Amino acid sequence: MNSRDKYTINQTRQSQVNEVCEGRTVLVHYVGKLENGMTFDSSMDRAPLELTIGQGNTIPGFVGGITGMKVGEKKTFTITPDEGYGPKREDLIISVTRNDFPSNIVPDIGKILQLKDGSGGFINAVVIDVEDDNITLDANHPLAGENLTFEVEIVEIS
Repeated sequence: MNSRDKYTINQTRQSQVNEVCEGRTVLVHYVGKLENGMTFDSSMDRAPLELTIGQGNTIPGFVGGITGMKVGEKKTFTITPDEGYGPKREDLIISVTRNDFPSNIVPDIGKILQLKDGSGGFINAVVIDVEDDNITLDANHPLAGENLTFEVEIVEIS
């Protein structure tokens, strides 16, 4: 290997240190929007989001969208449900009879309830319909089935 090859390798390593890649901790400001333009989340009025690439602590499409970016870089990208919170699943829409619904809870549409799952954990479900005899709950993530657009700016990489 000649000195020019060593320089090229070192230059490549140095550029990777300054960009979002596997194992790096990143601070990123973002605005998340739905297809209709409505903002569903934003870090602009608070501290930037901190995440370590490769730890699985955010949706895959977000990580894919910021990979390779550098500090100060801004970008807008859209991710599909498959790279976001998944498709809306019909098996997570549950109908409960009034008799099986706790009598101490008023089932108002939009109310979020915690349900015990089969493994002893909890999942959130939203009341989406109330009838005389039945109450319908949706246990999908609120952003399931949605295309999500993110406007991002990389603040820091360490």
